[in-house]
Amino acid sequence: MPIVVDIDVMLARRKMSVGELADRVGITPANLAVLKNGRAKAVRFATLAALCEVLECQPGDLLRWEAEDAAGE
Repeated sequence: MPIVVDIDVMLARRKMSVGELADRVGITPANLAVLKNGRAKAVRFATLAALCEVLECQPGDLLRWEAEDAAGE
């Protein structure tokens, strides 16, 4: 998938654990792990906004697009 999730990067910058982030955002650690590992099919804007509020960042700090390898298509 060409959308890369960089929650790990922001967690490291904020010195925050996955469990703490999940608690503060109001989602389960399992659902946060699905999002963090790039296995999510969708993200609610409310969840994205909550992540940005807690991590004090912009959506572009958490999500980025990478071109897929042409050989892999």
